[in-house]
This record gives sequence, C-alpha cells and structure tokens, in this order.
Amino acid sequence: MSAQWLVALTFVAYLALILVIGVYAYRRTKDASDYFLGGRSLPPAVAALSAGASDMSGWLLLGLPGAAYVAGLSSGWIAIGLFSGIVLSWTILARRLRIYTYELDDALTVPAYLHRRFNLGHPYLRTICAIFILLFFLFYVASGLIAGGKLFETVFGWDYRWAVLIGAAAVISYTLFGGFLAVSWTDVFQGLLMSIALLVVPLVVITDEGGLAASWAKLQAQAPELTHWMSDNTGQTLGVVAILSSLAWGLGYFGQPHILARFKAVRSPDDVPVAATVAAVWSLCGFLGAMTVGLFGHLELQQTLPDGERIFMELVQALFHPLVAGVLLAAILSAIMSTADSQLLVSSAALAEDIYHVWFGRKTSPEAMVKVGRWAVVALSLIAVWVAMDPQSKVLDVVAYAWAGLGAAFGPAILISLYWSRMTGPGAIAGVIAGGLTVVIWKQLSGGIFDVYELLPGFILSAAAIVIVSAVTKCPVAVASRHRELLD
Repeated sequence: MSAQWLVALTFVAYLALILVIGVYAYRRTKDASDYFLGGRSLPPAVAALSAGASDMSGWLLLGLPGAAYVAGLSSGWIAIGLFSGIVLSWTILARRLRIYTYELDDALTVPAYLHRRFNLGHPYLRTICAIFILLFFLFYVASGLIAGGKLFETVFGWDYRWAVLIGAAAVISYTLFGGFLAVSWTDVFQGLLMSIALLVVPLVVITDEGGLAASWAKLQAQAPELTHWMSDNTGQTLGVVAILSSLAWGLGYFGQPHILARFKAVRSPDDVPVAATVAAVWSLCGFLGAMTVGLFGHLELQQTLPDGERIFMELVQALFHPLVAGVLLAAILSAIMSTADSQLLVSSAALAEDIYHVWFGRKTSPEAMVKVGRWAVVALSLIAVWVAMDPQSKVLDVVAYAWAGLGAAFGPAILISLYWSRMTGPGAIAGVIAGGLTVVIWKQLSGGIFDVYELLPGFILSAAAIVIVSAVTKCPVAVASRHRELLD
C-alpha cells in the first residue's frame, strides 16, 4: 500500500470516530441549552481541554511553527502573551462568568448575558454584539478552512479549493448533529492528539540532531539570526511596538465567545481551579512544542520552504512512517476542526438566540431553536468557505484580525461587567462598538502608531468608552444591587 493511501486510511478512521461522537451527542441533545452549552455539565478537565483545543486551532500547528520558522525566537513573545492571557482569563474571569450567566436566567450566549446583566428593555446591545460575533467569526472560521486546504493540498496534492470544501464538509457534519456536547467531547480527543503531535515531532527532531544542546548549537551556527529574543530575523532589534503587539495577543482571551462558552459550561464554579491548572499545563506544553518545531525544522530540511506554515507537515512526512505520519497529520485536522466547530456553534447561537429569537421568534419552541441553530451552521459555513478560497491567504494573518476584533469588542465589556457594579447598559453598548470599530478601522491604516497590533488600541478605547459613558449615565439601583448580590 502506498504512503498516501496509508495516510488517507488514517484520516478516514479519524473522521469516522469523530462522526460517531457526533451521533452519540445528537441523541443527548434535546433543547437549546444542550445544543449551545451542553447543559452546563462539562467536567473540569473536559472544559479545559475543550477550551484549549477550540482556542488553538490550526494556528498552533501551522501559524506559530510558521512564525518561529520565519522569524525565529522573537516570535515567542506571542506565545508569552497568549499563555499569560490563558492563565488570567481562567483565574479572574471564568468562575464569575459561570455564576453570573447561570443566575441571569441561564444566559447561553455573550450577548444574552450582557443584555440580562443590565436588565435592558430593548434588544440593541444584544443585536450589536451578535453582529460583531458574526462578522469576526466568519474570518476565524475561514482561517481554519485555509489551514485545512493547506493540509490536504500538501499531503495529498489536491487542488486547494477542493481541499477547503472537503474540510468544511467534515466540520459541518458533526457540528450540525451534536452541537456543544459533540464539539466539547471531540475537542478532548483532538486536544490530546494535538498534544501527542507537539510532543513526538519536536522530540524526534531534537534526538536526530543529538539532543537539545546540540540542536541549539547547530541552529546558532546555521541561522544565528533566529536565536535571539530581542531581534528579528534580519538582526534588527525589536522595538517597543513589536513587543507590545505580541504581548497584546493575551488580551484577546477575555472576549473570545467560543472560549467563554467553556467557562460557562463547566459543571460547577468549584471546578474552575482544576480546569485552570489543566489549561495552563496543556497550553504551555503546546507552545513549547510548536516553537521547537519551527526553530529546529531548519536543521531537518535541506530546502527553505516558501510558506513557513507548512513546516510541521513537511517534517512529519520526512521523519515518520506513513501510518504514523497519518496519525500526526490528523492532529492538524483535529486542531482545525476543534476550533472551526466551536466558532460555528457560537455564531449559530448568536444568529439563532440573539437575532432570530429576539426579533422574529419570541414564542419559538426549544426544538425549533435547535433547528434554526443548525441551519445557521450551514449558512455561516458556506460564507466562510467563500472567504477561504484564496490560496495565498495566511492562517496567522486571518486569525490575528478575528482575534483582535472579538477581544476588543467583548473583552473589556465582559471583564468590567463582572467587577464594577456601576457599569451601565449604555456603557456596554459604547464599549462594544468602540472596540469593534477600532479594530476594523485600525487594520486599514499603517505606519507609526498604526503598526501596533489593533487589539491593543481597540481594548484600551473600548474600556475607556465603558468607563466614561457609565460615569455619565445612571445605573438603575436594582441592577447594581443584583450585581452585589451575585458577588456575595
């Protein structure tokens, strides 16, 4: 049997297992709470691994290794920022969000939580939030499909566009049937598979070169420009703008709806510390493995890759037996699917719960809401496929834009709403609009201060808008009192 057939066989077995999980979850999905949050029943380890797998996506196996391959050790500032964001979000946000969303009439989505937190008599905040979720998640889902297209094109030689369509079909199938339970339990399997890949591949690369010290010495001799924290691959010293832009990635964690969904779905608020520990360990190992693959990949491959984001795939095919390579490459598919499914689910929840239900279906039955959510998954997937059709797209670039938009629009609003009883509904509206629009506008500009990653100014301006508008508007006594009761 040829190498490609062995790899293909592994992929088919993997997809079959994922679909079995989806069918099982379908049988347990009865209403919108089950479909969108799994009935808030996730054990801590499942919540942590699901959050990590849905967060990292193809970015961890393609984007970050590609950045390390091209830019060297200086790309590690992004990993430092992200790791800090993971730890802080689980520590200061997860438990309170789990309590608040449950107490506020079982709010399933971020827009629903903000709407009920401020007891608004109009749906405008909820609708604005849903619109920003749909806008930025279309790019986020598209980044996963781009990664899938590169995977199938590299491994099987398929046409990139057909590869994108096949990857989209795989993601839609089990997200459509099983909802949050299918997504979360497959994320656990996928997260573990990603961990194995990011452990095995770096170990084999380092062992081939005679150990970590020898590998580092060879890299310093062969490509010294890649071995410095404070300079880029041209030898130019990193400026404050570059470092702040990389660290600012961590701010995004406070506003990512697909990650916040795992905080809301954990079985009990008391499970959060265990989940936080699992999340921190898993992500730290993943970042170290991804950086190692990108840095030491130069030592294994004789030719320089024109697209650094293919380094993981090229190493796997060069170093392993086809059957083992199939398993490790399936980890990339895992990373892609585990994020795209979560994002599709959150997007469909926003469309079904926060737009359709609010404006068109106040008396809609739970079964009808699930049906609307499933149709939303299909519609949103088709638009994301259209966005992903450019073969020249970079996973990291598309992820960066979507990550910034969601983090700036929702991060300050969520964080401040959990800690400040005087925050008002108009303040929340101003913050969401200011953060989202800042990212959209900032992205179109360049030079000087506009070279800062758009998430940082978006986050700052959103927080400022919330504080200023809340200070000049009146917070109803009942809303402030309810907030203090929840804190107690």
